Amino acid sequence: MFAYIESGSHQYRVSNGDTLLIDFIDSAKVGDPVTFDRVLLANGGGSSLIGQPTIAGASVAAEVVEPIVKGPKLEIQKMRRRKNYRRHTGHRQGYTQVKITNVNVPGLQVVETASA
Repeated sequence: MFAYIESGSHQYRVSNGDTLLIDFIDSAKVGDPVTFDRVLLANGGGSSLIGQPTIAGASVAAEVVEPIVKGPKLEIQKMRRRKNYRRHTGHRQGYTQVKITNVNVPGLQVVETASA
């Protein structure tokens, strides 16, 4: 079973046990619960539900694993030739790492398949 959720301006494909990096949450602490209410699509193996734009009553529960994770460093350089103008700055985006604990979609038939 998987679902597509929207957090901030990003969309993620999630299922139980997945970990993902979402936009930084300032007040997050390790173990805090996070709920995503904007579920765009859900698939239970046999059938799918597609929201218009979201599925009513569906939610995805997660818990915070790491409150702050820094992304890769971006180097920004500006230069104007022959003008003695040089600027060098950098940026590292902050993320919050969460682990998906439960995908709750009412009315979806879940078909469990045996993994070989």
